[in-house]
Amino acid sequence: MKPWIQLDAAPIPGGGVLKLMRRGDDEFSITLGHNELMNSRLKGSEEALASLAVERIGQRPRPRLLIGGLGMGFTLRAALAALPHDAEIVVAELIPAVVAWAHGPLAPIFAGCLDDPRLSVREADVAAAIREERGRYDAILLDVDNGPDGLMVATNDGLYDLAGLSHAKAALRRGGVLAIWSAGPDRGFTQRLRQAGFAVEEKPVRARAGGGAKHVIWLASVAGASATRAARQRPKRRR
Repeated sequence: MKPWIQLDAAPIPGGGVLKLMRRGDDEFSITLGHNELMNSRLKGSEEALASLAVERIGQRPRPRLLIGGLGMGFTLRAALAALPHDAEIVVAELIPAVVAWAHGPLAPIFAGCLDDPRLSVREADVAAAIREERGRYDAILLDVDNGPDGLMVATNDGLYDLAGLSHAKAALRRGGVLAIWSAGPDRGFTQRLRQAGFAVEEKPVRARAGGGAKHVIWLASVAGASATRAARQRPKRRR
C-alpha cells in the first residue's frame, strides 16, 4: 500500500494542527491528531447534507444558503448542482489554510466550483456569520466538526447550545432548515433542537454510496409554509 505524504499543516484556534495528506495521485485526507476529519473517497454523507437540505426547502425564488465549513467541497458541489441559477451561497471557513488548499492541492476535487458566480467564500467563523443576520437564509448547513460534541475547535460548542441554536433559528427565513452533519447520533442534541423550537428529523446516511460508516444528519425546520407542507405530506400512522 502506498504511504501517506504530508502536503501541508495549519494551526487551528485554541491549539491543534490540521494536516493535509495525500496517498498516491488522487486520495487526500485532512486529519487532526489521530482523527481523520475527511477523506476524498468518502463523500456520500457530505453530499447528502446539501441534497437533503435543498430538497427540504423546496422550490423558492432566489434561495440563500449558508454553509459552515468548506472541507473538500463535497457539500458545496452538491448544493451548487441542486440549486437554481439565481441562488446565493455563502461558505464560512474558519481556517484560511483550508481555503488555500481548495485553490491549490485540492483544486482537482473542487473542479472549478469556486468560480461559480452564485458563491462567495468568507474566511470567518460561521457562528459570527449566523449572528450577523436575521431572516436571511433559507438553509444553514453545518459541517464544521465531528458533530455537536465539538472535536475540532472548542468554540464550535457554541453552535450547538441553546443560545447558538436560537441564533441559527433567527437567521433563517420562515420554512427554512438548519441541517447539521455528525459522525454519529446524539439523543441529547435532538432534544435540544426541539427545545430551541425546531421541528426535527434525524436521517442516517452512509459515508459512501452503497456502504461505509453510518453518519447522521439533523434536519431542523422553522415553522412556515414549507415545514407545514412537509408535515401534510407525511403518511398518517394506522391506529
